[in-house]
Amino acid sequence: MQYQEFKIGGMTCTACSGRIERVVKKLDGMESISVNLTAGMARAEYDESVLSSDDIINTIIKLGFEAELFSEENALKTHQHEIRQLKRSLFFSALLTFPLLLGMLFSWFGLHVHILHNPWLQLLLATPVQFLIGWRFYKHGFLALKAMSPNMDVLIALGTGAAYFFSLYNVLSGHTVPGSMEGLYFESSMTIITLILFGKYLEAHARAKTTDAITKLIALQPRTATLWEDGVGKIIPLSDIECGDILLVRPGEKIPVDGVIVDGNASIDESMLTGESMPNDKTIGDNVFCASILLSGSLRIRAERIGKDTTLSQIIKLVRSAQGSKAPIQKVADKVSAYFVPGILGIALITFVTWFLLTNQIETALTNAISVLVIACPCSLGLATPTAIMVGTGLAARHGILIKGGEHLETAHKLTTVVFDKTGTITSGEPSLTDMCSIGCERTVLLSAVSAVEQQSEHPLANAILKATQNEDIVVPTAKEFKNLSGKGVSGTVAGQKWMIGTRMLMEENCIEFACYEEKIAALEKMGKTVMLAACDGVFMGILAVADTIKPSAAYAISQLKEMGVSVYMLTGDNQQTADAIAKECGIENIFAQVLPSNKARKVQELQNTGQYVAMVGDGINDAPALATAHIGFAMGKGTDIAIESADITLMQEDLRLIPASIRLSDKTMKKIHQNLFWAFLYNSIGIPFAALGFLSPILAGAAMAFSSVSVVCNSLLLKLYHPEKTRKETRNEYNTIMD
Repeated sequence: MQYQEFKIGGMTCTACSGRIERVVKKLDGMESISVNLTAGMARAEYDESVLSSDDIINTIIKLGFEAELFSEENALKTHQHEIRQLKRSLFFSALLTFPLLLGMLFSWFGLHVHILHNPWLQLLLATPVQFLIGWRFYKHGFLALKAMSPNMDVLIALGTGAAYFFSLYNVLSGHTVPGSMEGLYFESSMTIITLILFGKYLEAHARAKTTDAITKLIALQPRTATLWEDGVGKIIPLSDIECGDILLVRPGEKIPVDGVIVDGNASIDESMLTGESMPNDKTIGDNVFCASILLSGSLRIRAERIGKDTTLSQIIKLVRSAQGSKAPIQKVADKVSAYFVPGILGIALITFVTWFLLTNQIETALTNAISVLVIACPCSLGLATPTAIMVGTGLAARHGILIKGGEHLETAHKLTTVVFDKTGTITSGEPSLTDMCSIGCERTVLLSAVSAVEQQSEHPLANAILKATQNEDIVVPTAKEFKNLSGKGVSGTVAGQKWMIGTRMLMEENCIEFACYEEKIAALEKMGKTVMLAACDGVFMGILAVADTIKPSAAYAISQLKEMGVSVYMLTGDNQQTADAIAKECGIENIFAQVLPSNKARKVQELQNTGQYVAMVGDGINDAPALATAHIGFAMGKGTDIAIESADITLMQEDLRLIPASIRLSDKTMKKIHQNLFWAFLYNSIGIPFAALGFLSPILAGAAMAFSSVSVVCNSLLLKLYHPEKTRKETRNEYNTIMD
């Protein structure tokens, strides 16, 4: 059995992806195939002794789509080509449409501009938009009808075609009023095509971001490594490394492979993999991971996993797999089109035949049949979803919520569970000095002396001490005879006194008595804080505790989610004790602690398997697979680029209240979409019988069609008045205050 991924172009709706799956699945040797509309990818498992990848590609191409074997490079080129093509089509479509829209506006105010109202000029401008730029809709609409699965392309082709061909008939038959736009609906057809192209252009940009995320993940891996042979370091390409090679890693360098330390002690920043802000002190026998950064010390490591087997490569694979396995969003209009389009065509045909038999006049029969098509033209139906989505995403952006695509805005209101990463999401992601207990001296003296020693240290915990000193405007003297006691702490001489700051082990080795303070130390550690002990000239002087503090908005945002009936979980690679302390402080009862980076996505999947709609909130590279696996991935704007681009929604402020705001906005937008669809069908339901009975001329039918579209757009624009960050209770209280 062979597993292969294919890049597919030309899909416009779920009917397209469904048609590919149905046809390809019937091929001999095909075990399974899953086509993802949003990602534009197919994942197939097949018997390579019976079926080849070329057979699959040729089958997809015969269905009217583009197909090729997936590769990172080809995917990037395909996205760039699609965006350029859409941008070019959108530009020319808007350029040709503008004069006709201008003419329509003039006619509304009774102003007649001869050149703009010339029917032949309008025909000249409309034809290339209709049949060159808009050809894609006719092509895919025809293929959808051929496969007996009508989609939005059929609706677009039907609506624009009815408006264009009725206008063409009036121009050729001379049924137009000189200096007027009566009987001409070219601008309606052109505007619909332009707006839809604009939406597709925005969607293409959003899809291109998924490729950027993968590309940046790959870029994290260093290109070279230093091979240690016979006591000499030699720089070689990463591709030349073999398992078992000994590699030298210096301070500031990225670790090139997954391996084991064979010599040296060091502090390593693994935040790009673990998401934890605290560096890890490691020594001989400890594991190290590709792309983590050596902060201090020097190491020699033995390569254990290289190339595609490293942890980083596995994360890349997880992100791509999760993005390719997302279920496509089924648009409401696509569902109803399967019944709506054949029904309208049937009514139009019955109208034509009936009137022809009654009057024996083909012109009367054609006019009434076209009236049915014009009044039933699904312009408002086609605008119902995208206009609400455009306004909703624009409103979200004004509130600091960047939503990559309309499908994510549609999905967010269904969420039943939100999973938070801890570090950098619930917490600030930077260690801060939270507690200090001075024993044998004044508090300022202790902080000043400790800062004097720590300012020569490279350890991130030292930065937390120095930051606290700066905030309190304390003068820091210069320390002499500084020593970095690897894995234990630091020491130095301040004003002739020898200070030591570090762990219990450091105190015990120097026979410094601190047992009577053990209860205090244990209590701080139970709260998930890192405790440092300080001594001066062999006498215990105090306790300092450093921790990653909770964001001010965390507790309130979590309480809002609970009020909305959403379950809240915390997911972290940290130990259970620290996780419990953080969770208790912000009001979370459900905790997943000590979760490896590769297992975060699995935890999200487990929740999904119970029938939950799951959102993941994170900011680190290690969160990327889980963000991509979740129904909705929320990334913090100050997080890593990889997390932001793997997520569906990015919060540009470090304010977790934007998460419940996003859900409320999604719910409000979906209500607007349902309202729009109701109005769209109401106009059709009322207007079609009148048109079929001959009581509605094509001109009035066109006016009703335009009014239907305007009402849908205006209803969508009402979303701009909505404040997603305020709950109903808060809005009601504000209203009552104003009234009082």
